[in-house]
Amino acid sequence: MTRTSYHHGALRDTLLAACLRLIETEGIGAVSLRRVAREAGVSTGAPYHHFADRSALLAALSTRGFQHLASELAAARATADTPQTALTALAETYVRFSQEHPGYFRLMFRPELSQPEKHPDAMAAGDAAFEVLAATIAEGVTAGLLPADRADTLAIMWWSLAHGMASLWLDGQLEKRSRQLGTTAPTLVEDIMRTFTALVAPGA
Repeated sequence: MTRTSYHHGALRDTLLAACLRLIETEGIGAVSLRRVAREAGVSTGAPYHHFADRSALLAALSTRGFQHLASELAAARATADTPQTALTALAETYVRFSQEHPGYFRLMFRPELSQPEKHPDAMAAGDAAFEVLAATIAEGVTAGLLPADRADTLAIMWWSLAHGMASLWLDGQLEKRSRQLGTTAPTLVEDIMRTFTALVAPGA
């Protein structure tokens, strides 16, 4: 495809894909509009048709990452038969997402992108992903499986636990500890989440 053959939407998608490749291969520090343009095979001025600056490009990519995550979380929740099994499935999906999409995962939670006044689309996409978890917690409360007065705290606890496991696995530490325990990382993730849901159940 030549530089002049991109239509409006295809160019934006191509730039986002090039940016993601750079993050995955060289890290976020390698990203600049000029470098992304070179990676995409377009003129250095082409990115400015879609992104005002580097921050806008990264925010757009972060938005796409959260949209993918929300979709995968919703699919996992839909296949679970109880809120408790859904919480475990959501955690497994969250951790797996970090493995399958490390470029997205390393980008999505960067503090400079967590500014709703500057990047409202990214924040809205992140909130939509979190809402899948919040709705699952609410189902557990309604079913009497989780304490109603701790619902908000439990959602943050779950997120912290899942994000911590995802980060540890991405950095190679979870697999290391799993081998020491004579198990595998996926099995350890499942066991941790089952233990968590048992501990937070009313009367536990």
